[in-house]
Amino acid sequence: MGHGNSKPGSDDSSSNSATRSSRAAKFRQRLHLHRHHFRHSRKGSSSDSGSHLSKLLKADDFAGIACLRLVNAEMKFKDKWLACISLGLQTFRTHISDQTDKPTWNSERKLLLERNGAHIARISVFETNKLSKNNLVGYCEVDLLEYLSQDSDSDVEVLDLWDPSTPSVVVGSISISCSIEDPVDTEKSFTKRILSIVDYNDDGELSLKEFSDLIDAFGNQLAAEKKEELFRQADKNGDGVVNLDELAMLLTAHQEKEPLINCCPVCGEVLEIPDMLNSMIHLSLCFDEGTGNQIMTGGFLTDKQASSGWMFKLTEWVHFSTYEVGLRSGSSASHILVYDRRMKRLVEEIIDGKIVLSMRAIYQSKFGLGLMDNGAKEILQSLSEKQGTKMDALDSAKDIPKFLELFKDQINMNEVKYPLEHFKTFNEFFIRELKPGARPISCLECRDIAVCAADSRLMAFNNVTDGARFWIKGRKFSIQGLLGNEACSNEFIDGSLVIFRLAPQDYHRFHFPVSGTIEKFISIPGCLYTVNPIAVNSKYCNVFTENKRVVSIISTQDFGKVAFVAIGATMVGSITFSKKEHDYVRKGDEFGYFSFGGSTVICVFEKGSIKIDEDLLENSARSLETLVLVGMQLGVSIKKHAGVRSKLKNLSIET
Repeated sequence: MGHGNSKPGSDDSSSNSATRSSRAAKFRQRLHLHRHHFRHSRKGSSSDSGSHLSKLLKADDFAGIACLRLVNAEMKFKDKWLACISLGLQTFRTHISDQTDKPTWNSERKLLLERNGAHIARISVFETNKLSKNNLVGYCEVDLLEYLSQDSDSDVEVLDLWDPSTPSVVVGSISISCSIEDPVDTEKSFTKRILSIVDYNDDGELSLKEFSDLIDAFGNQLAAEKKEELFRQADKNGDGVVNLDELAMLLTAHQEKEPLINCCPVCGEVLEIPDMLNSMIHLSLCFDEGTGNQIMTGGFLTDKQASSGWMFKLTEWVHFSTYEVGLRSGSSASHILVYDRRMKRLVEEIIDGKIVLSMRAIYQSKFGLGLMDNGAKEILQSLSEKQGTKMDALDSAKDIPKFLELFKDQINMNEVKYPLEHFKTFNEFFIRELKPGARPISCLECRDIAVCAADSRLMAFNNVTDGARFWIKGRKFSIQGLLGNEACSNEFIDGSLVIFRLAPQDYHRFHFPVSGTIEKFISIPGCLYTVNPIAVNSKYCNVFTENKRVVSIISTQDFGKVAFVAIGATMVGSITFSKKEHDYVRKGDEFGYFSFGGSTVICVFEKGSIKIDEDLLENSARSLETLVLVGMQLGVSIKKHAGVRSKLKNLSIET
């Protein structure tokens, strides 16, 4: 199970549980059936995006289609309630309940489960009587694969709802039900969905005219030219109509040699490499008939958007037919979407609207640039220094509870090394340490694996050209401008670039991404622009090359030299390092910390030295930041692996 305890719920059908197999047994059986049933029909794979799939699935990766139902909840006060489910790149919401402390929804949604994909669902419950915004009251997280694998005879489970401000406090409970479809039922339902599209008289059979319309809807030009031949082929009993079983046999027979379905007859999306498995998944999720219960509303990306009192415009954030997530421009959005790598879902970073307008006025216009050139830089510098001093004062500690409330679902105090009363100033809290083991380091003993340097929103690029195309819009950004003449070498010029953006709510200590020796530190004076995407995506200023920063060069065995750049930003009082020149360091060791404010770390690797993890590159190519934690894998050494391959080749030649 995911976050929180669960206990069996009461259900009228549970009295017959002894005669039924357990949920775990059903899941194991159906998972095996799914793999066996569809393995033969999978003929290729692709990384192209689809409306319900980030990539086309292989049979071994397909865990099934789960039907998740939110039954009801018990809360501690009366209100009008709605609940949301977030999984991967999608979020769904229930209808709003009546005024009660025991809301009932009976809302369900079908969800795709992948063995190595998103499988931890976040369930959020909101009170909706607020005029300004709906308020998140409680949440829980459920590992659906683990849930379905548990031995339980009950169809309904009761989960604790946790307070987002204090994750150890229970604020209510929610009853859920989740089951996985039998693969045969899934395929039958898939065929039934297709048939129902053109079965105009609802008799469960297709006439030649209806069959012809269906073939046209499949978008297959070759099939469209021989409709009558296909109709005769499908009409096995010669009764002049095609029934459900005959249509299923036709689709299955052609899927092996000449797939009939080239595009979805429901949404019209082109199916890049049509096969039975992926076509079935697409249509099952695209045209959900449901079971008579309330079907949840989809088309949202995060629970905050789904819970909004106004109808969120999906087209502002995504292309509806492909679910290609990404900011049209980081400068144009007050809601920044990032992909949580650990939970494998989208989360939302919200910025106060007045701050957004101010940043746009300064960083997104020639007028604002003129202000910068005529004294505004000095104002930002003075403001940051004063704010740093204020946050070191004893009376600043009173701001800590308000800060925690603002980011109540983004700061986990259970990870923090010391209790809240330990911090005498706001800055002491801001540079808080974490408990030992709170950030496991990936493959600690393997020096050829680099790790993430900070809790942050990450962008990664194989070279500066990619970085400028997808993210950094500054007029003259370059590696030489970032590192300065003293630190920059030819090996860095076209090297890989990794940007770690820290928001105010993040753990603000940064760590070493690699093991090696610190050669030198180089301080470069500069401005204190914000590192928010609004400024980074601006064509009028160069945040990374104009801000105050410290460049350190780390010499390693496996990656060559790595440049580690700590960049100050608006409100950052100082950058403090805990290591000195010539120290040998291990990846994951603490390197230093930023005082109050947002800030950024950039790592530059020599050209051809690192293979960055594909998921990080793919998200970055979509202008989508990835939320990472210290110690998560970043990439592997190309130099080390190339050396091993060379030695093996020499050995084979000698033998």
